[in-house]
Amino acid sequence: MTVEMPSQVSGDKTAFDKFAGWCSNMVSRAPFFAFCVVLILVWAPTFAFLKFDTWQLIINTVTTIITFLMVALLQNTQTRNDLATQHKLNAIADALADLMGHLSAQVGKEIEKDIEELRDAVGLEEKESTSKAS
Repeated sequence: MTVEMPSQVSGDKTAFDKFAGWCSNMVSRAPFFAFCVVLILVWAPTFAFLKFDTWQLIINTVTTIITFLMVALLQNTQTRNDLATQHKLNAIADALADLMGHLSAQVGKEIEKDIEELRDAVGLEEKESTSKAS
């Protein structure tokens, strides 16, 4: 079994990946949250002053579209973070298996089962995942 090491993972990100990362960084900060709170505080009184159904339909449509797009952008960032974490864990597990392999020559056969379990664990995400990571 070949394990993809972090040094072998391409660091190239598409323009969409870069944009999704930038958006994720922006919306996860306090100023963006404060902006959202101010926007709600400005918007909420319009229920009392503006009795236009069209106005509320426009606001609801815009917020739904923005929410939908933000979910897609944040999911892209989360997926890339999950893959990076898995690559790091694979590298650690593979390094431990190699170290245990070197030690088995000195310690004896009692460590062989542990080495096999560790090597199996390196590929565990492929066995448990519903989709194949690329």
